[in-house]
Amino acid sequence: MKLPFFRLSCAALVLCGGVLPAMAQSYHVAKSITLGGEGRWDYVVFDAVGHRLFIARETRVMVVDPDKGAVLAEIPGLDGAHGVALAEAEGHGFATSGRDGTVTMFDLKTLKVLGKITAAPDADAVLYDPAAKRVFTFNGDSQSSTVIDAASGQKVGAIDLGATPEFAVSAGDGKLYVNLEDKGAVAEIDAAAMKIVRQWPIAPCESPTGLAIDRVHHRLFSGCRNKLMAISDVPAGKLVTTLPIGEGVDGCGFDPGTQLAFASNGDGTLTVVHEDTPARFRVVANVATRKGARTMALDEKSHRVFTVTAELGPPPAPTPDHPHPRPSIVPGTFALLILEP
Repeated sequence: MKLPFFRLSCAALVLCGGVLPAMAQSYHVAKSITLGGEGRWDYVVFDAVGHRLFIARETRVMVVDPDKGAVLAEIPGLDGAHGVALAEAEGHGFATSGRDGTVTMFDLKTLKVLGKITAAPDADAVLYDPAAKRVFTFNGDSQSSTVIDAASGQKVGAIDLGATPEFAVSAGDGKLYVNLEDKGAVAEIDAAAMKIVRQWPIAPCESPTGLAIDRVHHRLFSGCRNKLMAISDVPAGKLVTTLPIGEGVDGCGFDPGTQLAFASNGDGTLTVVHEDTPARFRVVANVATRKGARTMALDEKSHRVFTVTAELGPPPAPTPDHPHPRPSIVPGTFALLILEP
């Protein structure tokens, strides 16, 4: 009686192994919604509870209903907006301003600003850790992390990272992981103790930026500027493998329901990687998006991927302060792209 069951199980595994990569290959831009407005953009965050998108947009955060394609509100008062963290349990959101090194705290229901918190120069990525109930900013030029109590909004400490941080993720158990851009490494942080407990190199990865986590299998996915995804074994603290991705990555995601990892690339591609096993990974698709769509968010329930971009014009003339200026943005063309499997 066990033999037929064994054969059926094997067939089911083969079927699943075929279905998931096929699903990945079918990812496509299902909708392109023009949101307009002025200014550059950075991180995109999906609010699974409120079913909203928070988009950092230079001087403010845009709050968007992705189903209606409508801007619900804008959270003002930022200067060089970078990241957004949502502390659902406390009912608070936090948005970083890189130029003035501050964090804007807002109410998740009303979207009203509740106050400003001084972080550090170049406050960039930010995340909420549910175990410690704290918010952590990652301050690039300052090579530090500012720690904020998610309920009170009070600054409770700082962590000297000794390197330039990029994006970070929470494992949900009190451990955080952050890409160290200038070291080509990943650091593990004890959220309660507010200190680095270990780090490991992920060479040949260079300048890791976006980061995602598979919490079940303890794997990290670092998007590297030399067109690689570096996959780490967290318990062992070592690199598992690297895979090729597009150019200009700035965001990564992992969908536990499909075992797919994503890298959003500024060259106008979304690289999709399937986790066959915790030791075996493969690129299953490079989906066309649009040039400049370098950051992303993921809805794990619908498996949709969100990214944003705009039509890019010629760069302005170089100056001593900006010898390599970025391309200009064509006014009114900022758009939300929704990719579906």
